[in-house]
Amino acid sequence: MFLFSKLFWIVAQPLSLAFLAGLLGTACTAARRQRVAFLFLGTALTILFVTLYTSAGTVALQRLEAHVQRPEQDPAQVGCMVVLGGAFETEVTTIRGGTDLNQAADRFVEALRLALKFPQSRILVSGGDGSFSGTYEGDAAAARRFFTQFGISADRLTSEAASRTTFENVINSSRLLVDPASPRCLLITSAFHMPRSLALFRKAGIDLTPWPTDYRTSGNATLRLDLTQPTLNAQQTATAMREWIGLLAYYLTGRTASLLP
Repeated sequence: MFLFSKLFWIVAQPLSLAFLAGLLGTACTAARRQRVAFLFLGTALTILFVTLYTSAGTVALQRLEAHVQRPEQDPAQVGCMVVLGGAFETEVTTIRGGTDLNQAADRFVEALRLALKFPQSRILVSGGDGSFSGTYEGDAAAARRFFTQFGISADRLTSEAASRTTFENVINSSRLLVDPASPRCLLITSAFHMPRSLALFRKAGIDLTPWPTDYRTSGNATLRLDLTQPTLNAQQTATAMREWIGLLAYYLTGRTASLLP
């Protein structure tokens, strides 16, 4: 399933779909199948236009971010935190060491803030090597360096370094959580990723308090033309599409009880 999902996403992401449609259109043109060629080339141009020059991806991502709200104030106490990986540039850190973070860095910045505020809390970091090669260290390894560099005792850290997908995050983490409900245990991940993660944990019978972070949208985006930032628009669309596909796939395969928790 892991390899299938990786291969599927290579093909299913918006720019890949546009390329494949364009390639098929070109082939049909060479074969003098003009009507079919027009259909494929029109599809390619439509995907490119929507992906690059509209806010459709941002609106779709915003819908996910708005589904699970984070409380306005910190809880009175925090007993543990489950932090899902995906925030370290593990290809870089494996070779260079250090703690190079990517766009999802807020997952660990927020966990660090809460760890300093609640010194009795424990931290479970779930994240292994999700690459095809399997030759890189996972977030769990990089996170241990990250937290200890800021004075967090290694005794407070639990590393789950085998998972490669969100589903594996949940299955593997559930074996390490003795009593996640008492005292309060937070689930920390990106806001757009929270609905899928929360749905999986609930399906597994684990009730964590959602603590979304790493927001990618302002919260008031509307569908419109946006010619100023095609690269960002493409990134937002790809992120939203991947997450919505993941939600649908997990629901259809019975891994979650509903499309959205």
